[in-house]
Amino acid sequence: MEKIFVVKRVAETLWTTEDSIDATMEQTSALMSDVVQARKDLGTSHLLFDASISKVAEAMSALASARTAMMEAHHALYEVKLRLGVRQKLDGPGHWSVEEDHRAPDMSETTTRRVG
Repeated sequence: MEKIFVVKRVAETLWTTEDSIDATMEQTSALMSDVVQARKDLGTSHLLFDASISKVAEAMSALASARTAMMEAHHALYEVKLRLGVRQKLDGPGHWSVEEDHRAPDMSETTTRRVG
């Protein structure tokens, strides 16, 4: 099988996985909002819902970590693609290519500028 077809298949699976994590993060966020609203609507003590809110927050943190790991995998797979000699730009619907990601400004350093 030609390399480009294998690379394209892996890229499509990667994009689907990234989208799934994002969708799960959205659903978990909505769950958190619903749980907090349920406590208010029922007029119950904060203590009654504390454990469930804590667990949902823990799940959100785990999803954020999973998303970060997936982005790191994305960049690692980009390097694999290059080492295999595949130079075609692979863009999925709604996905930036890693080439475009590398051109994004580096946000790890803070700079200040005067405004006004």
